Amino acid sequence: MASPGSRPAFSYTVLYVEDVKRSLDFYSKAFGFKIRRLDDSHKWGELDSGPTTIAFTPIEQRETAITGGVHIPTKGEHRPNIELSFSFDDFDAAFKHAIECGAEEVAKPEGKVWGQKAGYVRDLDGVVIRLGSHVHEPHQ
Repeated sequence: MASPGSRPAFSYTVLYVEDVKRSLDFYSKAFGFKIRRLDDSHKWGELDSGPTTIAFTPIEQRETAITGGVHIPTKGEHRPNIELSFSFDDFDAAFKHAIECGAEEVAKPEGKVWGQKAGYVRDLDGVVIRLGSHVHEPHQ
């Protein structure tokens, strides 16, 4: 249990992927993230993604016996219960660039009632990624 007055810091989102290096290269090229680290075994990689880290490890990687296997979503299935979300200054250019780099379009961009434009893609391993424009607070 955390001590009173302390709070946790969200440190990693780990994606289980077919090929760690391929995924790092894809995220770097498609979304502009800088690769922070790829270990010599290619069993762990990290992107420099701000205050938290997006990390990658192979599908077959298991650190403990209780983690079990990993299910990779396929095109016809419902989306998984998690998605990544990235915001861009030039959303239209970012969405187009992601598709050109191999992301699969899931939902075309559309305007949202809260003033954001957003669209969805899947990465090379089926992870759903929401791309959106920045949401600006209304002036008071």
